[in-house]
Amino acid sequence: MADDRPAPPGAALHEKTATQGQTAAPPPTPAYLWHNGRLVPWQDATVHITQIGWTAISAVFEGIRGYWSNERQDLYLFRLDEHLKRLARSMKLMRMAPAVSAADLTSAMLDLLRANEFREDVYVQPLVYFAGGVPGYRAAYTQPTEVLITARPAPSALKTGRASHCCISSWVRLADHVMPPRAKALANYQNSRLVSTEARINGYDGGIMLNERGKVAEGAYACIFLVRDGVAVTPPATAGILESITRASLLEALPQVLGVPVEVREVDRTELYLADEVFLCGTLAEIDPVVSVDRYSVGTGEPGTVTRRLEDLYHGLVRGTDPRYPAWRIPVYHDA
Repeated sequence: MADDRPAPPGAALHEKTATQGQTAAPPPTPAYLWHNGRLVPWQDATVHITQIGWTAISAVFEGIRGYWSNERQDLYLFRLDEHLKRLARSMKLMRMAPAVSAADLTSAMLDLLRANEFREDVYVQPLVYFAGGVPGYRAAYTQPTEVLITARPAPSALKTGRASHCCISSWVRLADHVMPPRAKALANYQNSRLVSTEARINGYDGGIMLNERGKVAEGAYACIFLVRDGVAVTPPATAGILESITRASLLEALPQVLGVPVEVREVDRTELYLADEVFLCGTLAEIDPVVSVDRYSVGTGEPGTVTRRLEDLYHGLVRGTDPRYPAWRIPVYHDA
């Protein structure tokens, strides 16, 4: 029997993207990565196949964006210090002994980006893991840690006109008494993958998770804000969210620069349906307007005024064309 239901929002886009993904050639790899204190040619960075399973169980990481400025001919790492502080907190939760200081990690990232001669937007990922391949059901806190840093081109989606259709996932966000959602750990992202897979199979761009109390937590890959009656609202850290650096930046910039008041409080599912605007935010997601949730149009069904103003502001801040918050940007090729 034919299924005459209309295609869900975003379905045609996903079908096109999937087809393109099957035929596209893999992108070229950078020349170098950084592993345990030295730059290593990409093709020489190998480990034995038996090491890849258990190593990831407790691995923690950060995702840091660098934005290229044509005007200044420089690459800016956005909020690097805050990312490294969060990495240290993730390591503490996993009982990992620090292997490299924050200052040494900063130098390593700068060396890696310069060695690869990036002149474009990039995504930098430091990864810390227990050495030795200890099975995931056994304690590993006495094992030494190793550090891997990779960097790859990652074009920004800011000001490209994108808009996302999302659904509330049937999967629930990790709770603090199950696995620590504050840790940016590889294992936690199985939760996100289940949410994203369910959403994409059902024709949506992304999924939004509720927590074990039935309150809105975050998107599969980013934190969430709603705007209603001119006030921006986001769930608290105790809702089971990753303590997002982008979210913290927006909580500061929204009232200070745009004059938009903010509230940090628990959010009900139906508030998303009645919101004037909804957007996701994160290092990789940046500012991602959400124009429908569960096929309820958000506001007019187009990115709203606050979201667009915020996107413009964020674009200027990360690229350095807006001089405010200079401490948020670390130049790669020139002195600050």
